[in-house]
Amino acid sequence: MSKFIVAALTATLMLALQPQHDFGRLTLLAAAHADDDDDEGEGRRLRRGSDDDDDDAQPRRRARAPAPPRAQPAPPPPRRAANEILARGLDEPDLATLQAEGFEVIQRRVLTGGESLLRLRKPAALGMQAARGRVRQLASAPAADFNHFYRTGQAEDGGPCPGRQCLMREMIGWVSASGCGPLPRIGMVDTGLNEDHIAFRSARLRVHRLGDGAQPSDALHGTAVAALLVGDEDSRSPGLVPGADLVAVDAFSKVRSDERTDAFALIDALDYLAAQQVRIVNLSLAGPPNDELERQIGLLAERDVIMVAAAGNFGPRAEPAYPAAYDSVLAVTAVDRRGQVYRRANRGDYIDLAAPGVDVWTAASVSGARTKTGTSYAVPFVTAAAALWLQQQPTLSPDELRARMTGAARDLGPSGRDATFGNGLLSPPPPCTRQAPAPAP
Repeated sequence: MSKFIVAALTATLMLALQPQHDFGRLTLLAAAHADDDDDEGEGRRLRRGSDDDDDDAQPRRRARAPAPPRAQPAPPPPRRAANEILARGLDEPDLATLQAEGFEVIQRRVLTGGESLLRLRKPAALGMQAARGRVRQLASAPAADFNHFYRTGQAEDGGPCPGRQCLMREMIGWVSASGCGPLPRIGMVDTGLNEDHIAFRSARLRVHRLGDGAQPSDALHGTAVAALLVGDEDSRSPGLVPGADLVAVDAFSKVRSDERTDAFALIDALDYLAAQQVRIVNLSLAGPPNDELERQIGLLAERDVIMVAAAGNFGPRAEPAYPAAYDSVLAVTAVDRRGQVYRRANRGDYIDLAAPGVDVWTAASVSGARTKTGTSYAVPFVTAAAALWLQQQPTLSPDELRARMTGAARDLGPSGRDATFGNGLLSPPPPCTRQAPAPAP
């Protein structure tokens, strides 16, 4: 027997004498390393099923916290007063007819032209469309409409702004109004305002409150808009035309968290401002169309009153906002310092001009100042520019003034007028070179 055969027999004998469990362990390890991918997956499947033979055993899984309920979007604010119809010029026989049919008078105003303005509560048996149609059938109130709501064009309240660069005047090349003659009287319809704010210590400011008994509005929005117009030039929030005479009408009220005015109060406010002989009206508010409001807007336009209104913050796909979308009103959108349109601003062919309205530095409601954003804060820039044009040329008609302001605008976006920027970025009139004549009383 050769030494090779002896060695082989010896190795076989030694393996036979090894314990059985060690051999099994070596065999399983070798198989696992030889086919690693497949056995690893199978091992996971076996481990997951290891408790299947025990009905009472529960898999050890970390308990999951219940998912929080999804927040429901807030319902949109109402567009109009429930059960109310607005009628202007309704004579007594027609009113008696409606009252006999179940209509009730909620509120009455006698406007400066002698016409009555009525808020009527409809009969319960009539729907809103039918009630409006019934009032319109009467010869004395063909333009009767719902009592729509209008809200401020404020969108965002920012933080402190470092330095005077947040006035954004440099962006449009704002010029001083000194030495150019008297400024025209300006009116505004807005929320309440803080007359004791230091920004108004030397302002020629009068506030008229409609006061219909509802909860008063906050002073936040109205203070900011008024300060942009006539804030003291030595205060932290100097105005664009600090020497102007401003008549502010507080036409808003607060219903829980909803701060709004309605068509009845808005018509009443505009009628009051017309009687105060204002030449320009600042309307930093927006809402739906209303036939009675359109009629009042037309009456002011016939008296050569220039009206400037916010394009709205309802989003790029929203319907046109009113009163800005009426033909006789200058509609203003908001842009930032780079000339980019405010992301929530309305778009539409009715927009006339763009003006600074993003991070605009102006007075806070109680004291001090901060930045504000929204088409509301772009409107005072156009109102103030209109005042400077009229300061130099007091006899300009609304159409002539519109032509000058839109013609002087700096084009933004696509060439020519567009639905985003209108005619472009506002430019103030050139500095006056001589004393303008005083307007006729």
